[in-house]
Amino acid sequence: MSAPNPMDALEAELPRAVEAFRRFHEEVSADGALPAATKKLIMIGISVAIRCEPCIRAHVASAKEMGISREEILEAASVGILLGGGPSAAYSGLYLLDELNA
Repeated sequence: MSAPNPMDALEAELPRAVEAFRRFHEEVSADGALPAATKKLIMIGISVAIRCEPCIRAHVASAKEMGISREEILEAASVGILLGGGPSAAYSGLYLLDELNA
C-alpha cells in the first residue's frame, strides 16, 4: 500500500526549497541522453541500495505508471541489492514488493 509522499509534509514548512527540489527532480528525470524510463530504473536501484523506503515506494509507483515492467523493476532492484547487501534485500522484500503488488 502506498504511503503518503513525505515531501508534501515538508513543503508546508519549506515551500521554496521543496519547489526547487521538485523542479530539479523533473529536469533530471526527463528524457535526455538517457530515456526517462532508464533514469527511473536507476532511481529504483539507488533507492534500494540506500534503503530509502519513501524513495522505493515513490519510484516503483511512478515506474508502474510509466509502463515499466515488473521484470525491469525487479532487475533494477537486484542491482541495488548487489550494492547494498542483505539490508537492501530486506527493504526490497518489504517495500518494493509491497509497492509492486499494490
